[in-house]
Amino acid sequence: MAGQGASEQSPPTAADRPSQGDLGRRIERRRTELGLTQEELAFRAAMAPSYLAHLEKHSTAAPEAGTLLRLAGALRTSPTELGGGHVDLPPGIGHAARAPRLSELDEQECRRLLSTHGVGRIAVSTEAAPLVVPVNYSVVDDAVVLRTQPGTVSLQAPGREVAFEVDRVDDALSQGWSVVVRGPAEVVTDPDGVRRLAERAYSTPWAGGERDVWVRIGISAVTGRRIDVG
Repeated sequence: MAGQGASEQSPPTAADRPSQGDLGRRIERRRTELGLTQEELAFRAAMAPSYLAHLEKHSTAAPEAGTLLRLAGALRTSPTELGGGHVDLPPGIGHAARAPRLSELDEQECRRLLSTHGVGRIAVSTEAAPLVVPVNYSVVDDAVVLRTQPGTVSLQAPGREVAFEVDRVDDALSQGWSVVVRGPAEVVTDPDGVRRLAERAYSTPWAGGERDVWVRIGISAVTGRRIDVG
């Protein structure tokens, strides 16, 4: 027992772990979107997997311009987008592709894209005027669900037919998709229903605060479009 303390090491704490920076989060998120492992991305970007892991996990990582350019190319995006230069700009500021191809999405593909959850826009026709606001959403039991609070635009939706839109735009390739849902909105008040939504929802609202009112949008109709490079 005398030497036990010297031979054992305490487990690492949160303070001991490296802090992931904005660049690392963007690299990891884009890599995940493309379904790539670190090893696969490192091969595409002609860099060591250990260095890629360093870029993803350390907030102090500062790759050279050439490295960032290769990494952006491997991730099919731009160095500016990867570095966060477009964070305060709307998506779709790039130029249209030379031969864009617009196609309609079938219902199965629309529902698949919708179920990826994230941020969408709810459109409500109020007595004063039509309003559109961005909200965090999830898809639970074949319905779009979101959390809000009294006094918000979203809480004017229950009892009305609303539209809900979600999209993804890839500025680097000038392509993307959008899905629109139409259906009735209602407030979920049943305790079991509220508990189920809280357990299955993907994320809490980014806006924070006490947002404990659940709104459910039934899917009466769903349509979608995709723009690809021809």
